[in-house]
Amino acid sequence: MDSAHIRNIAIIAHVDHGKTTLVDAFLRQSHLFRDNQSEMQTNQILDSGELEREKGITIRAKNVAIRYNDYKINIVDTPGHADFGGEVERTLNMADGCLLIIDAQEGPMPQTEFVLKKAMQMGLKTIVVINKVDKKFANVPKVLNKLHDLFLKLATDVEQLDFPVMYAIAREGKVFETLPEGDLTTANVTSGDIKLLLDKIIEFLPSPKGEASNPLQLQISALDYDTHLGTYLVGRIIEGTISINDNIVIIDGPDSITKKQTGRVKKVLVKEGLGLAEVQSASAGEVVAIVGIDSHAIGATICHVGEEFPLAKIKISPPAVKIKFEANTSPLVGKEGKFVTATQLANRLEQEKINNISLQIANADGGGYYVSGRGELQLSILIETLRREGYEFQVRKPQIIIQVIDGVKCEPMEKLIIDTQEEYIGTITDALNKRNGVVIDIENENGQARMTYKILTRNLFGLRSQLLMNTKGNAVLNSYIDEYVKYTKQDDLYRKGVLMASEAGTTIGYSMNTVQERGDLFISPGEQVYEGMIVGINKYEQDMEVNVTKARQKSAVRMKHDEITQTALKPPIQLTLEFALVFLAKDEILEVTPKSLRLRKAFLTKNERVWSQRKNLSEYAKAHIGEG
Repeated sequence: MDSAHIRNIAIIAHVDHGKTTLVDAFLRQSHLFRDNQSEMQTNQILDSGELEREKGITIRAKNVAIRYNDYKINIVDTPGHADFGGEVERTLNMADGCLLIIDAQEGPMPQTEFVLKKAMQMGLKTIVVINKVDKKFANVPKVLNKLHDLFLKLATDVEQLDFPVMYAIAREGKVFETLPEGDLTTANVTSGDIKLLLDKIIEFLPSPKGEASNPLQLQISALDYDTHLGTYLVGRIIEGTISINDNIVIIDGPDSITKKQTGRVKKVLVKEGLGLAEVQSASAGEVVAIVGIDSHAIGATICHVGEEFPLAKIKISPPAVKIKFEANTSPLVGKEGKFVTATQLANRLEQEKINNISLQIANADGGGYYVSGRGELQLSILIETLRREGYEFQVRKPQIIIQVIDGVKCEPMEKLIIDTQEEYIGTITDALNKRNGVVIDIENENGQARMTYKILTRNLFGLRSQLLMNTKGNAVLNSYIDEYVKYTKQDDLYRKGVLMASEAGTTIGYSMNTVQERGDLFISPGEQVYEGMIVGINKYEQDMEVNVTKARQKSAVRMKHDEITQTALKPPIQLTLEFALVFLAKDEILEVTPKSLRLRKAFLTKNERVWSQRKNLSEYAKAHIGEG
């Protein structure tokens, strides 16, 4: 297809600002589906993953192609959460322009700034769509003022300050060139469709650069897999033309010592709607999938043999948090999982490393693997994905990653924005002060407050669950890494001690009734526990062993009915993955299986824990006092 009739666009936004809903409108109104197809009544058409639908977020970037008049528009839907920023960085190079979606009430948010900065650095032209103008507290003039400030702050070229603004109610599939008058909070009070935005895309955003006659340069941005055809190498053709039976070379880097792999093209496919269509050849500007070479070199360049002009590799921001994965060593190992060995876990993590370039996976001293990512959410998504696939393993406490910058140890500092009700400002301020958060700004409007802080990444661990509990769910937290600062030692955040099972067996309500007076439990009657397993939180700072498997002693003496009736047990604390990861102490482990999450001590028996403490004290004494 002539590149003048192609538009490659990325849709970028902060999480929950409506970009996936807007893509749904594109797909429906471009007549991609018949009226009786299920997609016409489905939301989140592209977010087909189970976890994406459950959490309501885009995790992996996806691309789709629609036809409008004589034009083909390739659309890349990118994640909106900062933890998946690597997906944005690897896919923006497939686009020539972007749609920036902004919530008409919330305005620019942390991920808005992150994705817009990346787009501007790559020289992409931008169309702004202010979405959700039907919200009760939508404030378009205020959003526009903040938006212009953001563009002034991030623009790398004066031309980037010239951008059209459109207004949308994406859930109704409507876009307007001017903000409609009147009360928009009533559903379907306005008429319209998505075509104005499609017209603006064709009019304002550029067609791809590059010439079909130039030497081939195709940068691999993603991988796909088919059980019959093998690996698909997905990317945009920057220059030249690729055809079936071409002899090609994959060059993983711009210098002469980088890896090279040669092969022959078996199939060339282009995106049509949600699927792929086979073609004989494709030229500069088109997004294609190539079949024929089993490569996993995301960011590498495909060239014709003898015409090797590789592009610079895709730059991905470094990870900030790491978690140690290990094979499960629990006494209950193998009872609930399908894949339990260290080799099976290693193979699965190696596969993830190939497909997800924003994750770094490395062997850990003493066994296991360090998996590094942008934040807790990204890593918890990986853990949840593995357990749903049948894997059984264990993980350690999340740690921040220290970067050495100009010879100085540095750690990530994040910009944190909290949206809440005004009545909770004091509660949140107190919590952030204890975590050494520095307030930047507090805005109040219509009973709502927006609090902006700077805070170290390590001090963010567990903050979300704490604030949700303290504000009864009335707090929305968003953050992104703003800078790296010199690393300084500080005491660990205070956490109460734990209640540990002293005996293995099945939990019994009689013993739990006594134990619950000492703290809050994670377990219910009838569960399997083992020695050293954490069954609850102590009221005090110290750890305590408790017996939750002890049954009432039998006696020949007749007892009153009220003495043998079990007192009602308090509901247990729900042990979610997010809570468990931030609750962990350095000497504790989270056991993950397809059916269960269990917290435990690294050393299960009392003797092992005492020996470990003495060993640590001995090593400390040698380092600070000297032997003898």
